[in-house]
Amino acid sequence: MTARPFLLAAGWMSVAASLLHIGCIIGGPDWYRLFGAGEELARAAERGSLVPAIDTVCIATTLAVWAAFAFGAAGVSWRPPLARTALVAIATALLTRAIMAFVPAFWIPENRTLPFIAITSVICFIMGACFAIGTWLAWPSLSQLSTTHEGAG
Repeated sequence: MTARPFLLAAGWMSVAASLLHIGCIIGGPDWYRLFGAGEELARAAERGSLVPAIDTVCIATTLAVWAAFAFGAAGVSWRPPLARTALVAIATALLTRAIMAFVPAFWIPENRTLPFIAITSVICFIMGACFAIGTWLAWPSLSQLSTTHEGAG
């Protein structure tokens, strides 16, 4: 088993999620509602507030950076520095977010519905698992100091 398919899957899922977030900005309040961002955020977008767009750009950018780390570790592109550290942090963040489905305090009623929590938690678990498994399998080739295109396992 090699790391490459897991890291590529993690990268492409991150790209897709990033693009969906950009789509929410373009699609406006209806898209925020459709993808479960919460009524408060959708209403803010309707009022012309920049807060929803700024929040969403930050999330989209984070996801794009995560994709860059996944693709770099897979040997598809330049490997960013501290790849091991970043990949472990990304996997941890996603898997922690997935676990939040089991923490009722996370369920802010006005912003989160049970289907939203369930669906996003499953997505975060799958992405986190791909990042974690890919990182684990590629660990020997992911020297923290290397920025070459060494094989990712």
